[in-house]
Amino acid sequence: MRIPDKLTDFRVYNEGNDEIGLADVELPDFEGETDDLSGAGLAGTISTPALGQFKSMKLGLNFRTPTPSSLRLLEPRVHKLTCYGSIQDFDGGAGAIREVPCKIYVHALPQKKTTGKFETAKRTGTKVELELTYIKISLDGTDYVELDKLNYIYIVGGTDYLAAVRANLGLG
Repeated sequence: MRIPDKLTDFRVYNEGNDEIGLADVELPDFEGETDDLSGAGLAGTISTPALGQFKSMKLGLNFRTPTPSSLRLLEPRVHKLTCYGSIQDFDGGAGAIREVPCKIYVHALPQKKTTGKFETAKRTGTKVELELTYIKISLDGTDYVELDKLNYIYIVGGTDYLAAVRANLGLG
């Protein structure tokens, strides 16, 4: 039996080759757009999600100090970032530790830059917040989640939940 344990380490790259020296990454929430369903035949109100529609999704990058990479993320364009991680699993049956690759790809627009503060012998608290238009999450070489807000794509576990919506809108 495999038990997911912890993130051993990670690296973040911009445009596939420019490593960004980070202290940590705040991953986005998947919070659906909802509306209330109520009326005759229902015993109350149900907040139902709109299929494949999500609220604003933010990615936070927390730097130890300002860096050239953090400042370039303010360019007013889509940035293509890739987070490469190694997740430690514990195999209870075999008594072994295994490292599993995790990749998170995002396309994001700059939203906010916190420059932090200068304090002797301390981190500055520099932070960049980006608005996601695209995210794909892969574990151990398998794609599990892909959301492309601009192209009506929402795939979970190999099923594209917006395929019918694209067809209904004449998008192929």
